[in-house]
Amino acid sequence: MSASSNAPTPNPRRVIPIAAEPPAEEPVSLYAASKKIYPRAVQGMFARWRWAMVFATQLVFYGLPWLSWGERQAVLFDLASRRFYLFGLVLYPQDLIYLSGLLVISALSLFLFTAVAGRLWCGYACPQTVYSEIFMWVEQKIEGSRTARMRLDGESLSMEKLVKKAYKHIVWIAIAMWTGFTFVGYFTPVRELGLAFLQTQMGSWEVFWVFFYAFATYGNAGFMREQVCKYMCPYARFQSAMFDRDTLIVTYDPGRGEPRAPRGRSVDYKARGLGECIDCDLCVQVCPTGIDIRKGLQYECIGCGQCVDACNTVMEKMNYPKGLIRYDTVNGMAGHWSRAQLWRRVLRPRVLIYASVLMLLVVGMLVSLVARTPLKVDVVRDRASLARIAEGGRLENVYRLQIMNATERPQKYRLAAQGLEGIAVSPDTPVEVGPAEARWVAVRLSIPYGSAAPGSHSVRIEVGEEGGGAHVAEKAAFLVPR
Repeated sequence: MSASSNAPTPNPRRVIPIAAEPPAEEPVSLYAASKKIYPRAVQGMFARWRWAMVFATQLVFYGLPWLSWGERQAVLFDLASRRFYLFGLVLYPQDLIYLSGLLVISALSLFLFTAVAGRLWCGYACPQTVYSEIFMWVEQKIEGSRTARMRLDGESLSMEKLVKKAYKHIVWIAIAMWTGFTFVGYFTPVRELGLAFLQTQMGSWEVFWVFFYAFATYGNAGFMREQVCKYMCPYARFQSAMFDRDTLIVTYDPGRGEPRAPRGRSVDYKARGLGECIDCDLCVQVCPTGIDIRKGLQYECIGCGQCVDACNTVMEKMNYPKGLIRYDTVNGMAGHWSRAQLWRRVLRPRVLIYASVLMLLVVGMLVSLVARTPLKVDVVRDRASLARIAEGGRLENVYRLQIMNATERPQKYRLAAQGLEGIAVSPDTPVEVGPAEARWVAVRLSIPYGSAAPGSHSVRIEVGEEGGGAHVAEKAAFLVPR
């Protein structure tokens, strides 16, 4: 038998094993649902300052439309009549430069305050913060403390839960509706708006804006809260561009606090090698955006100081020095600076430049408002008749003047003209314009025929208050035909 006959015969039915397929990967969600934050109430200096700002801002917002100035509303943005009333000041669309100046001043003020003290605007005066604070106060009064609110939300539906939730939302809606009504009261006289509301005769646009602003307040302050600050507000994203190492921020001192661990008041933490932080998590529980300030500066921090109050309360109970969490700067924390050293660093070049430019703009705008002439004149040539021979052999051009009286009392204005020999103006009687009104007046300028060469000649039409006062001169072209 040959060697080849001893070789195994291949089995055509032998199954070749196949490697097992890897388990299917679980899909990764790109959206993580946020957990509801239940901020704990806190007492302290910064909490009192925060409520003081709540009262101050809302006193201005809710009270300003009800102030009277003479026979009108003190602050009114009358879009229908195209007039803005700011106490004794009346502005027209032609005064748009003042709105631009106000916007520039607001932007520079934000840069200045941010460079000096971080997001204090967000923590104390931002409308989102203010209304969230009001809505959370209502929630705490109706549903109870943080623990009670968490327990209530975790319970199944009951009569107690239904009553408390309904009562809370009724109060929220009432506050939101009053806020929307007040907002519209800046654009429609608020007393007329209130009367129209009681008579169910409000205009469609007024109804829309009342409900729109109320819905925005109800949704943002009642439900979204910290989501607005974290995801919708652009300031949270570009604030780092305005921060530097000398910007005052809320910060945790790891040199004092670490390593942290729970302990009793009588424990000698230094002998055990522990820091001053007892890991109570109160700084996290009071934070309106739900962050842990011990992890360092985060863009979600609005600089409200709630964690400072909570930590100082714990430090006081433990007989430890306050300031484990405090307002400080990066350089101040690293160099263990005193308060005097911190304040000296406020006057650094960046801040001085912002402050100087801001001061110049404010002074310039105030001077411009004080020196502003309460009279505006626009000259429009009558295109239907460029030039014509009038009675008496005089050559006449016709114009239309818009005279705007920016004062709060009726005025009489006299017209005059300069620029050509023998020029006369008609009407030669005073033109009366009511308070804060504009009036179109047909004006005829005439010269003796043949006294001027053919072509276009520059003349000035002068409008002045009778008896002195405001005076405006506008250029115009007087046409002499060939």
